[in-house]
Amino acid sequence: MTTPDTSPPSRQTPAPDAAAESRDAADLAAEARDLRMATFRLARRLRAQRAVDTMSDGQFAVLATLNLHGPHTLSELAERERVTAPSMNRTVNCLEESGWLTRTPAELDRRKVVIELTPEGRAVVEETVRRRDAWLESVLTELTPRQRKTLAAAAAIMREAAAR
Repeated sequence: MTTPDTSPPSRQTPAPDAAAESRDAADLAAEARDLRMATFRLARRLRAQRAVDTMSDGQFAVLATLNLHGPHTLSELAERERVTAPSMNRTVNCLEESGWLTRTPAELDRRKVVIELTPEGRAVVEETVRRRDAWLESVLTELTPRQRKTLAAAAAIMREAAAR
């Protein structure tokens, strides 16, 4: 025969590990939020450094894509930039009117057009990149060597994270 348990019921208290995990999760969320905000603020400051003040970020992205990856069809550009073909068509129209890119019929399929940078468009990309690099370089000169080393390590980690 077994004897009944007469001890008082035990209270369910979270184990210290659960409390630590909760704190760690909150800390990680705060770190993610801070990193996101700092990244966006830095990106905004870099985007402000441009050769043509009236050009939108989307328009510059198209020029930069063509500069980096060469000529594209409209659908290829739309897919690469993750926008609809009609939206890309409007962007390309504006850039073509400004003389920064050209459209020529594709050799194999005359229904398609190939979009390519003009020398003026390439100059806009190069000048914008030069301005952005110069601005960032001036910011880096104000930092300590240790801070610059930390940012260099962070850049490598950010590239790795972006590749996931």
